[in-house]
Amino acid sequence: MKKLVVLGGGESGIGTAILGKQKGYEVFVSDKGRIAKKYKDVLIHLGVDWEEEGHTEARILQADLVMKSPGIPDKVALVKALLEQGTPVISEIEFAAKYTDATIIGITGSNGKTTTTMLTYHILKEAGLNVGMAGNIGDSFAKMVAEEQYEYYVLEISSFQLDGIRDFKPHIAIITNISEDHLDRYEYKFENYIASKFRIAENQREEDFFIYDADDEVTVSWLKDHPVRPQMLPFSIEKKLQQGAWLEKENIRIKTNENTIDMKNEALALEGKHNLKNTMAAATVAKLVSIRKETIRQSIQNFQGAPHRLEKVLKIHHVQYINDSKATNVNATYYALDSMSGPTIWIVGGIDKGNDYKSLMPLVREKVKAIICLGVDNSKIVETFGNAVDLVVETVAMQEAVKVAYKISERGDTVLLSPACASFDLFNNYEDRGNQFKEAVKNL
Repeated sequence: MKKLVVLGGGESGIGTAILGKQKGYEVFVSDKGRIAKKYKDVLIHLGVDWEEEGHTEARILQADLVMKSPGIPDKVALVKALLEQGTPVISEIEFAAKYTDATIIGITGSNGKTTTTMLTYHILKEAGLNVGMAGNIGDSFAKMVAEEQYEYYVLEISSFQLDGIRDFKPHIAIITNISEDHLDRYEYKFENYIASKFRIAENQREEDFFIYDADDEVTVSWLKDHPVRPQMLPFSIEKKLQQGAWLEKENIRIKTNENTIDMKNEALALEGKHNLKNTMAAATVAKLVSIRKETIRQSIQNFQGAPHRLEKVLKIHHVQYINDSKATNVNATYYALDSMSGPTIWIVGGIDKGNDYKSLMPLVREKVKAIICLGVDNSKIVETFGNAVDLVVETVAMQEAVKVAYKISERGDTVLLSPACASFDLFNNYEDRGNQFKEAVKNL
Protein backbone atom coordinates (compact mmCIF):
# COMPACT_ATOMS: atom_id res chain seq x y z
CA MET A 1 0.00 0.00 0.00
CA LYS A 2 1.45 3.35 -1.05
CA LYS A 3 2.06 5.88 1.71
CA LEU A 4 0.55 9.36 1.24
CA VAL A 5 1.63 12.03 3.73
CA VAL A 6 -0.47 15.19 3.92
CA LEU A 7 1.35 18.22 5.34
CA GLY A 8 -1.21 20.66 6.77
CA GLY A 9 -4.57 19.72 8.26
CA GLY A 10 -6.70 22.48 6.74
CA GLU A 11 -9.32 22.39 3.96
CA SER A 12 -7.01 21.13 1.19
CA GLY A 13 -5.26 18.67 3.53
CA ILE A 14 -8.43 17.02 4.78
CA GLY A 15 -9.87 16.88 1.26
CA THR A 16 -6.70 15.13 0.08
CA ALA A 17 -6.91 12.68 3.00
CA ILE A 18 -10.51 11.79 2.03
CA LEU A 19 -9.60 11.21 -1.63
CA GLY A 20 -6.32 9.43 -0.78
CA LYS A 21 -8.09 7.01 1.55
CA GLN A 22 -10.74 6.36 -1.11
CA LYS A 23 -8.04 5.58 -3.69
CA GLY A 24 -6.32 3.03 -1.45
CA TYR A 25 -3.43 5.01 0.01
CA GLU A 26 -2.20 4.62 3.57
CA VAL A 27 -2.72 8.25 4.68
CA PHE A 28 -0.94 10.19 7.43
CA VAL A 29 -1.81 13.84 8.16
CA SER A 30 0.77 15.99 9.95
CA ASP A 31 0.35 19.63 11.01
CA LYS A 32 2.88 21.91 12.72
CA GLY A 33 -0.02 23.79 14.35
CA ARG A 34 -3.39 22.73 15.75
CA ILE A 35 -5.96 20.93 13.58
CA ALA A 36 -9.49 22.32 13.87
CA LYS A 37 -12.02 20.07 15.62
CA LYS A 38 -14.24 19.74 12.54
CA TYR A 39 -11.27 18.39 10.56
CA LYS A 40 -10.13 16.05 13.35
CA ASP A 41 -13.64 14.58 13.45
CA VAL A 42 -13.38 13.77 9.73
CA LEU A 43 -9.97 12.10 10.19
CA ILE A 44 -11.19 10.03 13.14
CA HIS A 45 -14.27 8.98 11.17
CA LEU A 46 -12.04 7.99 8.21
CA GLY A 47 -9.68 6.07 10.46
CA VAL A 48 -6.73 8.13 9.24
CA ASP A 49 -3.61 8.64 11.40
CA TRP A 50 -2.80 12.25 12.24
CA GLU A 51 -0.58 14.41 14.44
CA GLU A 52 -0.59 18.10 15.38
CA GLU A 53 1.79 20.67 16.88
CA GLY A 54 4.84 19.04 15.28
CA HIS A 55 6.05 16.72 12.53
CA THR A 56 7.43 13.19 13.05
CA GLU A 57 10.14 13.52 10.43
CA ALA A 58 11.19 9.85 10.31
CA ARG A 59 7.65 8.79 9.42
CA ILE A 60 7.14 11.61 6.90
CA LEU A 61 10.40 10.81 5.10
CA GLN A 62 9.08 7.27 4.40
CA ALA A 63 6.26 8.64 2.22
CA ASP A 64 5.83 7.61 -1.41
CA LEU A 65 4.00 10.87 -2.10
CA VAL A 66 3.55 14.11 -0.13
CA MET A 67 0.75 16.64 -0.57
CA LYS A 68 1.82 19.98 0.88
CA SER A 69 -0.63 22.67 1.95
CA PRO A 70 -0.13 25.85 -0.16
CA GLY A 71 0.69 27.81 3.01
CA ILE A 72 3.93 25.87 3.60
CA PRO A 73 6.94 27.40 1.73
CA ASP A 74 9.31 25.17 -0.27
CA LYS A 75 12.26 26.39 1.77
CA VAL A 76 11.09 24.64 4.96
CA ALA A 77 13.77 22.10 6.03
CA LEU A 78 11.38 19.13 5.99
CA VAL A 79 10.21 19.90 2.44
CA LYS A 80 13.82 20.31 1.29
CA ALA A 81 14.73 16.93 2.83
CA LEU A 82 11.82 15.25 1.00
CA LEU A 83 12.80 16.79 -2.34
CA GLU A 84 16.48 15.90 -1.85
CA GLN A 85 15.63 12.22 -1.39
CA GLY A 86 13.42 12.32 -4.50
CA THR A 87 9.99 12.12 -2.86
CA PRO A 88 7.39 13.93 -5.00
CA VAL A 89 5.90 16.92 -3.12
CA ILE A 90 2.74 18.06 -4.91
CA SER A 91 -0.27 20.32 -4.37
CA GLU A 92 -3.87 19.27 -3.86
CA ILE A 93 -4.92 20.25 -7.41
CA GLU A 94 -2.21 18.01 -8.87
CA PHE A 95 -3.33 15.08 -6.71
CA ALA A 96 -7.07 15.49 -7.30
CA ALA A 97 -6.94 16.18 -11.05
CA LYS A 98 -5.60 12.65 -11.68
CA TYR A 99 -8.88 11.19 -10.44
CA THR A 100 -11.39 13.13 -12.55
CA ASP A 101 -12.21 13.23 -16.27
CA ALA A 102 -14.13 16.49 -15.86
CA THR A 103 -13.36 19.54 -18.02
CA ILE A 104 -11.20 21.82 -15.87
CA ILE A 105 -11.29 25.61 -16.10
CA GLY A 106 -8.32 26.98 -14.12
CA ILE A 107 -8.16 30.64 -13.11
CA THR A 108 -5.16 32.43 -11.64
CA GLY A 109 -3.83 35.99 -11.47
CA SER A 110 -2.78 38.57 -8.90
CA ASN A 111 -6.22 40.18 -8.79
CA GLY A 112 -9.72 39.42 -9.97
CA LYS A 113 -9.36 35.65 -9.83
CA THR A 114 -12.03 35.13 -7.16
CA THR A 115 -14.58 37.34 -8.93
CA THR A 116 -13.79 35.72 -12.30
CA THR A 117 -14.06 32.23 -10.77
CA MET A 118 -17.38 32.99 -9.09
CA LEU A 119 -18.81 34.64 -12.21
CA THR A 120 -17.68 31.78 -14.50
CA TYR A 121 -19.20 29.23 -12.13
CA HIS A 122 -22.39 31.29 -11.89
CA ILE A 123 -22.83 31.45 -15.70
CA LEU A 124 -22.16 27.72 -16.18
CA LYS A 125 -24.52 26.79 -13.35
CA GLU A 126 -27.29 29.08 -14.62
CA ALA A 127 -26.91 27.40 -18.02
CA GLY A 128 -27.70 24.06 -16.41
CA LEU A 129 -24.21 22.52 -16.63
CA ASN A 130 -23.14 20.01 -13.98
CA VAL A 131 -20.38 22.16 -12.46
CA GLY A 132 -18.39 22.45 -9.21
CA MET A 133 -16.31 25.37 -7.90
CA ALA A 134 -13.22 24.72 -5.79
CA GLY A 135 -9.51 25.39 -5.33
CA ASN A 136 -8.45 28.52 -3.51
CA ILE A 137 -12.14 29.30 -2.91
CA GLY A 138 -14.80 27.38 -0.99
CA ASP A 139 -14.50 23.61 -0.78
CA SER A 140 -11.53 21.36 -1.34
CA PHE A 141 -11.14 20.17 -4.94
CA ALA A 142 -9.95 16.72 -3.75
CA LYS A 143 -13.00 16.33 -1.49
CA MET A 144 -15.28 17.21 -4.42
CA VAL A 145 -13.57 14.69 -6.68
CA ALA A 146 -14.04 12.04 -3.97
CA GLU A 147 -17.72 12.80 -3.30
CA GLU A 148 -19.26 14.33 -6.45
CA GLN A 149 -19.53 13.51 -10.15
CA TYR A 150 -19.18 16.93 -11.81
CA GLU A 151 -18.61 17.28 -15.56
CA TYR A 152 -16.97 20.72 -15.17
CA TYR A 153 -14.77 22.27 -12.48
CA VAL A 154 -14.07 25.98 -12.15
CA LEU A 155 -10.92 26.23 -10.01
CA GLU A 156 -9.41 29.34 -8.49
CA ILE A 157 -5.70 28.56 -8.31
CA SER A 158 -3.01 30.45 -6.42
CA SER A 159 0.64 30.61 -7.45
CA PHE A 160 1.48 28.48 -4.38
CA GLN A 161 -0.82 25.73 -5.68
CA LEU A 162 0.75 25.99 -9.15
CA ASP A 163 4.22 25.59 -7.63
CA GLY A 164 3.20 22.04 -6.68
CA ILE A 165 2.02 20.75 -10.08
CA ARG A 166 3.65 18.28 -12.46
CA ASP A 167 1.03 17.09 -14.97
CA PHE A 168 -1.96 19.28 -14.03
CA LYS A 169 -3.60 20.63 -17.20
CA PRO A 170 -6.77 22.73 -17.39
CA HIS A 171 -8.65 22.62 -20.71
CA ILE A 172 -9.24 26.36 -20.33
CA ALA A 173 -6.72 28.49 -18.41
CA ILE A 174 -7.12 32.14 -17.43
CA ILE A 175 -4.49 34.56 -16.13
CA THR A 176 -6.45 37.67 -15.11
CA ASN A 177 -3.32 39.85 -14.68
CA ILE A 178 0.07 39.76 -12.97
CA SER A 179 1.41 42.33 -10.52
CA GLU A 180 3.95 42.13 -7.71
CA ASP A 181 2.58 39.99 -4.88
CA HIS A 182 3.87 37.32 -2.47
CA LEU A 183 7.44 38.24 -3.42
CA ASP A 184 8.56 37.04 0.00
CA ARG A 185 7.90 33.49 -1.29
CA TYR A 186 9.77 34.05 -4.56
CA GLU A 187 13.18 35.28 -3.35
CA TYR A 188 11.91 38.84 -4.00
CA LYS A 189 12.28 38.18 -7.75
CA PHE A 190 9.27 39.25 -9.77
CA GLU A 191 10.21 36.92 -12.67
CA ASN A 192 9.96 33.88 -10.33
CA TYR A 193 6.41 34.88 -9.43
CA ILE A 194 5.47 35.45 -13.11
CA ALA A 195 6.88 32.04 -14.07
CA SER A 196 4.85 30.49 -11.27
CA LYS A 197 1.60 31.97 -12.61
CA PHE A 198 2.39 30.78 -16.14
CA ARG A 199 2.70 27.19 -14.93
CA ILE A 200 -1.08 27.07 -15.39
CA ALA A 201 -0.43 26.78 -19.16
CA GLU A 202 2.77 24.70 -19.17
CA ASN A 203 1.04 21.33 -19.78
CA GLN A 204 -1.66 22.64 -22.11
CA ARG A 205 -1.85 21.36 -25.69
CA GLU A 206 -2.96 22.88 -29.00
CA GLU A 207 -6.57 21.82 -28.40
CA ASP A 208 -6.70 23.77 -25.11
CA PHE A 209 -7.38 27.48 -24.55
CA PHE A 210 -5.48 30.26 -22.80
CA ILE A 211 -7.35 33.48 -21.89
CA TYR A 212 -5.34 36.54 -20.80
CA ASP A 213 -5.38 40.33 -20.46
CA ALA A 214 -3.90 41.91 -23.60
CA ASP A 215 -3.63 45.25 -21.73
CA ASP A 216 -1.40 43.76 -19.02
CA GLU A 217 2.20 44.57 -19.98
CA VAL A 218 3.71 41.95 -17.68
CA THR A 219 1.65 39.13 -19.23
CA VAL A 220 2.14 40.29 -22.82
CA SER A 221 5.92 40.73 -22.59
CA TRP A 222 6.32 37.34 -20.84
CA LEU A 223 4.37 35.65 -23.66
CA LYS A 224 6.72 37.17 -26.27
CA ASP A 225 9.69 35.38 -24.74
CA HIS A 226 7.86 32.30 -23.46
CA PRO A 227 5.25 31.22 -26.04
CA VAL A 228 2.51 28.80 -24.96
CA ARG A 229 0.93 25.97 -26.98
CA PRO A 230 -2.82 26.45 -26.42
CA GLN A 231 -5.09 28.65 -28.56
CA MET A 232 -4.78 32.19 -27.24
CA LEU A 233 -7.88 34.28 -26.53
CA PRO A 234 -6.93 37.73 -25.20
CA PHE A 235 -9.33 40.32 -23.77
CA SER A 236 -8.89 44.09 -23.85
CA ILE A 237 -10.69 47.31 -22.97
CA GLU A 238 -8.09 49.41 -24.81
CA LYS A 239 -7.81 47.92 -28.29
CA LYS A 240 -9.74 45.99 -30.91
CA LEU A 241 -8.62 42.39 -31.31
CA GLN A 242 -8.84 39.75 -34.02
CA GLN A 243 -10.23 37.25 -31.56
CA GLY A 244 -11.03 37.03 -27.86
CA ALA A 245 -13.04 39.80 -26.16
CA TRP A 246 -12.92 43.57 -26.68
CA LEU A 247 -15.04 46.71 -26.63
CA GLU A 248 -16.83 47.88 -29.74
CA LYS A 249 -18.74 51.12 -29.08
CA GLU A 250 -21.07 50.22 -26.17
CA ASN A 251 -20.75 46.47 -26.69
CA ILE A 252 -18.51 43.72 -25.46
CA ARG A 253 -17.62 41.65 -28.54
CA ILE A 254 -16.49 38.06 -28.02
CA LYS A 255 -15.05 36.05 -30.89
CA THR A 256 -13.97 32.41 -30.57
CA ASN A 257 -13.19 30.44 -33.72
CA GLU A 258 -15.48 31.91 -36.38
CA ASN A 259 -18.29 32.69 -34.02
CA THR A 260 -18.96 36.22 -32.64
CA ILE A 261 -21.42 37.53 -30.04
CA ASP A 262 -22.09 41.08 -28.83
CA MET A 263 -23.38 42.10 -25.40
CA LYS A 264 -24.38 45.53 -24.13
CA ASN A 265 -21.71 46.88 -21.79
CA GLU A 266 -24.18 48.73 -19.51
CA ALA A 267 -25.93 45.46 -18.69
CA LEU A 268 -23.14 44.45 -16.28
CA ALA A 269 -23.86 44.07 -12.57
CA LEU A 270 -20.28 44.79 -11.44
CA GLU A 271 -18.81 48.29 -11.63
CA GLY A 272 -15.26 49.32 -12.50
CA LYS A 273 -12.84 48.70 -15.37
CA HIS A 274 -11.29 45.65 -13.72
CA ASN A 275 -14.74 44.04 -13.42
CA LEU A 276 -15.33 44.67 -17.11
CA LYS A 277 -12.22 42.55 -17.70
CA ASN A 278 -13.31 39.84 -15.24
CA THR A 279 -16.64 39.71 -17.09
CA MET A 280 -14.91 39.41 -20.49
CA ALA A 281 -12.80 36.49 -19.24
CA ALA A 282 -15.80 34.64 -17.75
CA ALA A 283 -17.98 35.26 -20.81
CA THR A 284 -15.21 33.93 -23.09
CA VAL A 285 -15.20 30.67 -21.10
CA ALA A 286 -18.99 30.49 -21.35
CA LYS A 287 -18.75 30.93 -25.11
CA LEU A 288 -16.11 28.15 -25.37
CA VAL A 289 -18.43 25.69 -23.62
CA SER A 290 -21.27 26.69 -25.99
CA ILE A 291 -23.58 28.58 -23.62
CA ARG A 292 -26.24 30.68 -25.34
CA LYS A 293 -25.70 34.45 -25.50
CA GLU A 294 -29.02 35.14 -23.75
CA THR A 295 -28.04 32.93 -20.78
CA ILE A 296 -24.61 34.57 -20.53
CA ARG A 297 -26.21 38.04 -20.54
CA GLN A 298 -28.82 37.20 -17.89
CA SER A 299 -26.27 35.49 -15.63
CA ILE A 300 -23.93 38.49 -15.79
CA GLN A 301 -26.81 40.83 -14.93
CA ASN A 302 -27.90 38.93 -11.82
CA PHE A 303 -24.42 38.12 -10.46
CA GLN A 304 -23.80 39.23 -6.87
CA GLY A 305 -20.00 39.69 -6.71
CA ALA A 306 -17.46 38.32 -4.27
CA PRO A 307 -17.65 39.15 -0.55
CA HIS A 308 -14.90 41.49 0.76
CA ARG A 309 -14.25 42.75 -2.77
CA LEU A 310 -15.58 46.34 -3.20
CA GLU A 311 -18.58 45.28 -1.15
CA LYS A 312 -20.95 48.14 -0.35
CA VAL A 313 -21.73 47.88 3.37
CA LEU A 314 -23.95 50.84 4.37
CA LYS A 315 -24.60 54.47 3.62
CA ILE A 316 -24.64 56.57 6.82
CA HIS A 317 -25.39 60.34 6.63
CA HIS A 318 -24.71 60.26 2.86
CA VAL A 319 -21.30 58.58 3.38
CA GLN A 320 -20.78 55.23 1.62
CA TYR A 321 -18.77 52.55 3.48
CA ILE A 322 -17.04 49.97 1.22
CA ASN A 323 -15.36 46.74 2.33
CA ASP A 324 -12.47 45.75 0.05
CA SER A 325 -10.63 43.67 2.65
CA LYS A 326 -9.68 41.14 -0.04
CA ALA A 327 -7.30 43.75 -1.50
CA THR A 328 -4.16 42.22 -0.01
CA ASN A 329 -1.76 43.76 -2.54
CA VAL A 330 -1.08 47.17 -4.09
CA ASN A 331 -2.58 46.34 -7.46
CA ALA A 332 -5.93 45.30 -5.96
CA THR A 333 -6.05 48.59 -4.06
CA TYR A 334 -5.17 50.43 -7.28
CA TYR A 335 -8.34 49.02 -8.86
CA ALA A 336 -10.37 50.01 -5.81
CA LEU A 337 -9.13 53.61 -5.70
CA ASP A 338 -9.52 53.86 -9.47
CA SER A 339 -13.21 53.03 -9.19
CA MET A 340 -13.90 55.69 -6.50
CA SER A 341 -15.80 58.69 -7.86
CA GLY A 342 -15.91 61.08 -4.85
CA PRO A 343 -13.56 62.13 -2.01
CA THR A 344 -12.26 59.00 -0.27
CA ILE A 345 -11.16 58.22 3.28
CA TRP A 346 -8.82 55.29 2.80
CA ILE A 347 -8.21 52.67 5.53
CA VAL A 348 -4.92 50.91 4.67
CA GLY A 349 -2.22 48.74 6.25
CA GLY A 350 -1.31 45.33 7.64
CA ILE A 351 1.60 43.05 6.85
CA ASP A 352 3.56 44.43 3.93
CA LYS A 353 4.78 41.74 1.48
CA GLY A 354 7.48 43.95 -0.02
CA ASN A 355 4.97 46.53 -1.29
CA ASP A 356 5.89 49.46 -3.50
CA TYR A 357 3.16 52.06 -2.98
CA LYS A 358 4.46 54.54 -5.57
CA SER A 359 2.05 53.41 -8.28
CA LEU A 360 -0.85 54.55 -6.06
CA MET A 361 0.42 58.13 -5.73
CA PRO A 362 -1.50 59.71 -8.65
CA LEU A 363 -4.78 58.15 -7.45
CA VAL A 364 -4.11 59.14 -3.84
CA ARG A 365 -3.45 62.76 -4.83
CA GLU A 366 -6.58 62.84 -6.97
CA LYS A 367 -9.08 61.01 -4.75
CA VAL A 368 -7.93 60.49 -1.15
CA LYS A 369 -8.67 63.21 1.43
CA ALA A 370 -7.47 61.26 4.49
CA ILE A 371 -5.57 58.06 5.25
CA ILE A 372 -6.27 55.89 8.28
CA CYS A 373 -3.47 53.39 8.90
CA LEU A 374 -4.55 50.08 10.40
CA GLY A 375 -1.53 47.96 11.21
CA VAL A 376 1.19 47.17 13.70
CA ASP A 377 3.83 48.92 11.59
CA ASN A 378 2.58 51.79 9.41
CA SER A 379 5.90 53.60 8.88
CA LYS A 380 6.15 52.87 5.14
CA ILE A 381 2.62 54.14 4.45
CA VAL A 382 3.18 57.29 6.51
CA GLU A 383 6.51 57.94 4.75
CA THR A 384 5.06 57.43 1.28
CA PHE A 385 1.82 59.40 1.58
CA GLY A 386 2.47 61.77 4.50
CA ASN A 387 2.97 64.76 2.20
CA ALA A 388 0.31 63.75 -0.34
CA VAL A 389 -2.77 64.00 1.90
CA ASP A 390 -3.79 66.50 4.59
CA LEU A 391 -4.52 63.95 7.29
CA VAL A 392 -2.88 60.63 8.24
CA VAL A 393 -4.10 58.86 11.40
CA GLU A 394 -2.56 55.71 12.88
CA THR A 395 -4.83 53.10 14.53
CA VAL A 396 -4.38 49.54 15.78
CA ALA A 397 -8.00 48.29 15.96
CA MET A 398 -10.80 48.13 13.40
CA GLN A 399 -13.39 49.81 15.63
CA GLU A 400 -11.03 52.71 16.25
CA ALA A 401 -10.29 53.07 12.52
CA VAL A 402 -14.00 53.12 11.61
CA LYS A 403 -14.81 55.64 14.38
CA VAL A 404 -12.07 57.99 13.14
CA ALA A 405 -13.41 57.64 9.58
CA TYR A 406 -16.92 58.45 10.80
CA LYS A 407 -15.71 61.57 12.62
CA ILE A 408 -13.81 63.05 9.69
CA SER A 409 -16.21 62.09 6.88
CA GLU A 410 -18.55 64.59 5.22
CA ARG A 411 -21.61 64.25 3.00
CA GLY A 412 -20.66 62.63 -0.35
CA ASP A 413 -17.48 60.95 0.94
CA THR A 414 -16.64 57.27 0.65
CA VAL A 415 -14.90 55.33 3.44
CA LEU A 416 -12.89 52.58 1.75
CA LEU A 417 -11.22 49.69 3.55
CA SER A 418 -8.66 48.54 0.96
CA PRO A 419 -5.58 47.48 2.95
CA ALA A 420 -3.08 46.60 0.16
CA CYS A 421 -1.52 44.27 2.75
CA ALA A 422 -1.95 40.86 4.36
CA SER A 423 -4.09 40.80 7.50
CA PHE A 424 -2.20 38.56 9.89
CA ASP A 425 -0.80 41.27 12.16
CA LEU A 426 -4.20 42.12 13.68
CA PHE A 427 -6.68 39.63 12.17
CA ASN A 428 -7.05 35.89 11.46
CA ASN A 429 -7.41 36.48 7.72
CA TYR A 430 -8.88 38.99 5.26
CA GLU A 431 -12.43 37.65 5.88
CA ASP A 432 -12.07 38.33 9.61
CA ARG A 433 -10.80 41.83 8.80
CA GLY A 434 -13.72 42.49 6.43
CA ASN A 435 -16.28 41.12 8.87
CA GLN A 436 -14.90 43.28 11.69
CA PHE A 437 -15.14 46.30 9.39
CA LYS A 438 -18.78 45.54 8.53
CA GLU A 439 -19.59 44.99 12.20
CA ALA A 440 -17.93 48.26 13.24
CA VAL A 441 -19.81 50.17 10.53
CA LYS A 442 -23.13 48.66 11.63
CA ASN A 443 -22.37 49.67 15.23
CA LEU A 444 -21.80 53.36 14.40
